[in-house]
Amino acid sequence: MRALPDDVAAAIHAVADQLHVRVDDARLVREHSNTAVALPTARLLVRIAGNPDALDRIKKSVEVTRWLAAEGFRCTEPADMEPFSVKGHVVSVWRLLETASEPPGTGRELGRLLRDLHDRPNPPMELPRLIDPLASIASAVDGHPNAMTDQDRSWLLTRIDELRAAWAGLVTTLEPGLIHGDAHSNNLIRVRGGDVVLGDWDHVAHGPREWDLIQPHYMRRRFDRHSSAELREFTDAYAWDVSGWAGFETLIQVREITGLSPYVRKAADQGWARREVAHRLLTLRRGDPRAPWNTPRSLRMK
Repeated sequence: MRALPDDVAAAIHAVADQLHVRVDDARLVREHSNTAVALPTARLLVRIAGNPDALDRIKKSVEVTRWLAAEGFRCTEPADMEPFSVKGHVVSVWRLLETASEPPGTGRELGRLLRDLHDRPNPPMELPRLIDPLASIASAVDGHPNAMTDQDRSWLLTRIDELRAAWAGLVTTLEPGLIHGDAHSNNLIRVRGGDVVLGDWDHVAHGPREWDLIQPHYMRRRFDRHSSAELREFTDAYAWDVSGWAGFETLIQVREITGLSPYVRKAADQGWARREVAHRLLTLRRGDPRAPWNTPRSLRMK
């Protein structure tokens, strides 16, 4: 526990107080827009959201994944505890999976999972509507004035307005419905026995299915995450090619801007986040669609 940041440790102790579980073996698993901490003895995973306004959204992700798991969909499962807030953070608790590090999840597996998800009937609970995917980044820019230069802020706010207008004008091909909201290979978890499950449901919503399908293409463009062959396998498994749709480039550009949110929120206190915000905005302002961006892990290793 001593190795955990104070705010993370406070969240873990709050879980211990409510569930009466052992937490002295807590282990940091991931740190980005969410911090994930494993509690091996208790067989739990604690997720701590960096956005203090995320409580309602995360409550919905817990409700939806409980339903999906009961319906047999391969997803992460919440524990028997409702999300709560502590010291400005939103905490949710999930069942800890027995994971296998290799092989990683593939494009084909992601395509199959999304095909399965999108083919399912509407869930029995009301879903948030994905009406303005840029709301989070707009809020982050307004709430963190020291995250970037004044010139970058002015450009970014103008770009957000432009992309909001472009989003509102999109004509989708697929029937809107249940979407994961952040579907890419980093959110695939290989479990012991070989199966893959889909995690990180914080952005589950009712919205355009094309939004789920754009994520691997964004990862390919900015992080070289998927090969061309993997993208073909992803498309074949899903049985529809989003890259041939007229709104493809607009969704890529929206995704690029929304991906700034966690960095903007950390930029005032974390130099690596501020540098990445500046780097990404420089490439966007130059109109360079192929400039590589850094992952959180690579930034911390520099």
